[in-house]
Amino acid sequence: MSDPTRNRNINRNLRLRAALAVAAVTGLGATALTALPAAAAGEAVAVQYRQSAGGSDQAEPWLKVVNTGTSSVPLNQVKVRYYFKADAGASYTYACSWAVKGCANLTGAFGTLAAPTATADRYLEIGFTAGAGSLAPGANTGDMQLRFHRSNWQPLNQNDDYSFGPSQTTYANWSKVTATVGGVAVWGTAPAGNEPTPTPTDPTTPPATGAALFDDFDYTGHTDPAIANHGWSVRSNSGGPGVPGATWAPENVTFAKEGTNSIMNLRTSTAGTGESTRHTEILTRATKFKNGTYAARVRFSDAPLSGPDGDRIVQTFFTINDLKAPMADDYAEYDFEYLPNGGWGEPGNILYTTSWETYRPDPWEAVNQHSEVRASYAGWHDLVLTVDDHAIVYYVDGQEFGRHDARYLPERPMSINFNQWLIDLAGQTSTTPRAYDQKVDYVLHVKDQVLTPAQVAAKVGAYRSAGTTFEDSVPAAR
Repeated sequence: MSDPTRNRNINRNLRLRAALAVAAVTGLGATALTALPAAAAGEAVAVQYRQSAGGSDQAEPWLKVVNTGTSSVPLNQVKVRYYFKADAGASYTYACSWAVKGCANLTGAFGTLAAPTATADRYLEIGFTAGAGSLAPGANTGDMQLRFHRSNWQPLNQNDDYSFGPSQTTYANWSKVTATVGGVAVWGTAPAGNEPTPTPTDPTTPPATGAALFDDFDYTGHTDPAIANHGWSVRSNSGGPGVPGATWAPENVTFAKEGTNSIMNLRTSTAGTGESTRHTEILTRATKFKNGTYAARVRFSDAPLSGPDGDRIVQTFFTINDLKAPMADDYAEYDFEYLPNGGWGEPGNILYTTSWETYRPDPWEAVNQHSEVRASYAGWHDLVLTVDDHAIVYYVDGQEFGRHDARYLPERPMSINFNQWLIDLAGQTSTTPRAYDQKVDYVLHVKDQVLTPAQVAAKVGAYRSAGTTFEDSVPAAR
């Protein structure tokens, strides 16, 4: 996957210092999160593979998905995983050279195996958008000519990769690539110790007790005294990240009813100059959140409300603490970051999840792990992050998006934050005013408990059924 750290070092450092100068915030909610659907009777697929000729600086697994069942299979329910052994210290970039279904209808994200083996500790997961359509019984996707490489284009070694088949020069069934339909494993054999847990066994009822923060964002406006009373800070201080000279505008954080829910809206606007740019951020003042579950329902936007599109905007939900010194090992940050128009070297839509161990601002050096999907995420999405003593796991709309190593676990408590800001003004140079909205339905943190996405949905539903719009029983950090 691509390494955004080199491209965003300046903005990253500014954002960390500026966010922590204020505090931390979070929000989420609306409709319930959905659990993964079980594969319907008759839904089955096989994966065919061939190894394309390629140099030593990239891997080129070409794939086809074949419907071997008796009913049509919606491709947006299909996930395919190719397993490999990462080179020491390497990050990776995915690309699609050509696909019968269209590269724009394919997604690629890297993940980390829970049980690394001698031939696999990472995987490339290929998914499909709704635009890819369905496969009728007996049909296949046609060629998916995929490739990935180290982000710095250094040579890579495929000979120790679990899914690599150097002699596989024509398409044939390949069991070392796995496939799921609706979260249910239907094809292939994963590396030992990484067999999927059947979705039906995942708990759906949340634990009855435990310290928690829940906020439905039911406020009258950014000056509502209840916002501060509930521990939030709406940012107004100057500084980064983003466009130099921009203002952080608290009046652009608004609240309104949409249906039966109260929705928080973060509006970021510009007319093409630093002075006209208005960023937005809300964060918790307390840094008291560590292990457990974090969740929010967020609406990302691809296009402005009016005016020309193209700004390199960042829409976020994240947790963070302060960097005490360059490369301090007790730093922590966990991000959902959506870039609808690209940025940081990316040309188009991309969603990142990033787990940070530490960094040094000058000269820039970063220690992190991240997952990414290059696709549009416009619309409402259920974002869930879990942190325990073993791993950091990110979920989007009930499906695992990224799993990051224990080396990135937090040593100190963090704040919870949402912000929306422009990386720069180079993506759109027009001086015509335009504005972007990021909406938040609710936020939830459950201390020291790892909840499934279905349990998150049940807990939020219980708050709303009881008429509870706010609770904070999380104790202050010691």
